[in-house]
Amino acid sequence: MTKTKKVLIVMASPRARSNSSALAAEAGRGAEEAGAEVRTVRLAKMRLSPCLACDGCLRSGAKGCVQADDLKALHDDIKAADALLIATPVYWFTMSGQAKLFMDRLYAFGARKYRDLKGKRIGLVLASGDAGARDSGAINAMRSFQDAFAYLKAPIAGIVFAGGLAAGAAKRNKALMKEAYALGRSLVK
Repeated sequence: MTKTKKVLIVMASPRARSNSSALAAEAGRGAEEAGAEVRTVRLAKMRLSPCLACDGCLRSGAKGCVQADDLKALHDDIKAADALLIATPVYWFTMSGQAKLFMDRLYAFGARKYRDLKGKRIGLVLASGDAGARDSGAINAMRSFQDAFAYLKAPIAGIVFAGGLAAGAAKRNKALMKEAYALGRSLVK
């Protein structure tokens, strides 16, 4: 019997109807139609704290981050997921603050030498009001994700970049939605 793949979608936009959220939802649809169990979380609706750099998560016997906020509750979901899809708008030339908090808190997996993240397939969705990945700063966000996940030995399966679109326009862009759907399916391979 084949194990059902689990995909965790992490939406890092403060706007519920953002371009990155619409594309992430379409990627989720692709993953579900490929047979995955999909769970979506909206970081903007969670109580998140920044990493305290206390290294409590690295102590012998630690069970993840010592902070008791909503991100700690995601620890088991992250561990159980076969793939993560992170969707973020590009703000001030990089990922949103919510995405950065999430990424920083992945440090809590270090107590097990990041084994809980190794091999997970990663999908990225970035959306910017500026058309170019360089001009908007999306390239900075992409590079941060690429470097972090390369270190964690979690391969990036694909990146969807939506640039130069007005708020909410991604849903009407059939080519972008098709690309997001395909990214979702690729996470289930």
